[in-house]
Formats: sequence, C-alpha cells, structure tokens
Amino acid sequence: MLEIIYEDERYVAVNKPNGLLVHRTRIAEEKKEFALQMLRDQLGYPVYTAHRLDRGTSGVLLFGKDPEAVSPIVKAFEEKQVDKVYYAIVRGYTPEKDTIDSPIRPDKDHRHKAPQEAVTHYERLATVELPIPVGRYSTARYSLVKVMPETGRMHQIRKHFAHIRHYIVGDKRHGDWRHNQMFREQLESPIMLLHAAALSFTHPFQENSIEIKAPLPAHFERLCFQFGWEEVLQQESLAQETLR
Repeated sequence: MLEIIYEDERYVAVNKPNGLLVHRTRIAEEKKEFALQMLRDQLGYPVYTAHRLDRGTSGVLLFGKDPEAVSPIVKAFEEKQVDKVYYAIVRGYTPEKDTIDSPIRPDKDHRHKAPQEAVTHYERLATVELPIPVGRYSTARYSLVKVMPETGRMHQIRKHFAHIRHYIVGDKRHGDWRHNQMFREQLESPIMLLHAAALSFTHPFQENSIEIKAPLPAHFERLCFQFGWEEVLQQESLAQETLR
C-alpha cells in the first residue's frame, strides 16, 4: 500500500518508494506493480499522472483524480511554476552553493533532438569523510545536498551531478560504480540516494498555495544519522519521529 501524503477533491500525492516505476513502460513490461496501478487499486478509481519520478528516486509523486485536473498542473511544471526540492548524497565535497546550467541531450530513443535547456540549483548541507578506501584514495568523502531543479528534464539531477563529477551515490547509470559498490558492501545501501522531498504550487482550482512534503525513506535517514547529520535533518524538518 502506498503512503498517501496529500489529498483533496482533485489531487492525490504519494511518497513513492525507491525502485517503483510510475507506470508501465516498454523497457519494463515484465514488472507487475506500478505506482499508477497500485494507487488506482488502493483508491478504487482511476488516477492520472501529473509528472514523473525515475524508478530509483523516492518521494513526492502527484496524481490528478480526473483528466481535467492534470492539464493545469502539467502546464505549471512546463512554465516553471512548481517549486521542487530534492535531497541527495553525492561523491566528494561539493561547493557550498552553485547552479549547474548545462543543456541535456535526450536519451538514446530521442538523440535526433537538440539538447534542451536544463538548470539545477543546489546547496551543500553537510559533509562526511569515511575511513574506507575507494579506488586510489584511502578515505571517501561525501556531501548531503539540497537540490532545487529549475527545469525538469529526464534524469536532470543525476546527469547534472555527473557533469560536475559529484555523482549521486547508488546511481547505476550515471554514477560511480566504485562508490556504489562501497555503499552496497560496507554500508548496506544498494539503492540510489535521491529523494524528492517537496512540491510547492498554486492550486489551479482553489488558488491557494500548496506544499506537499515526503519524509526521507528509512535507509536514507539511517545513513544521515550514521554520518552525524542528525542536526541538519532536524533543521530541514526531515527527521522522522521513529529515529529521533
């Protein structure tokens, strides 16, 4: 059963777990469960996707309860009227604050298309240095970053952090396999550490401001506590009551 974190007469949002596809795709037809199908069965009526998250990304996933509800939200995303906040653990010590402005070329099925504008803002919240050798280094450094994408291209955050060589831990496609392997074997963390924590927008039908938040998944929070980032989680209102 999916965790419902927001609901009104036109919209419903869930905290999507890592590893769950939003809907059936050509490359994953063998999968039996999808967020769209699960939420439909859970609520007992059809729902409609307002946006997407990668399979490996957890967090806020918004649906419309009818087709008419989806159109204005999709338009708001396209016109950059939806504020998005993500958290990620990345390789190395990032700058304290920066903007990644680097066009993104569509994936292989659409390589004939021109690169698209892509802008990602971020700030570093915390760092850790682990006494674990990775590659040619005797220790391993990581940053907890707060990410505010201005645009919404496919795999944008993952590609942008790969572009600046601060790969998201656990990203099998765009990340660093050596650090992924270390987290998997030494820290029991086999999944991608990217979480969509909040969506903010003006409700198209009520015209009031809506902010939807999704707490960090337990494995992400466990690592943050293990790295001594508890105070940061509390400042960002990310810590769950069960682990305080």
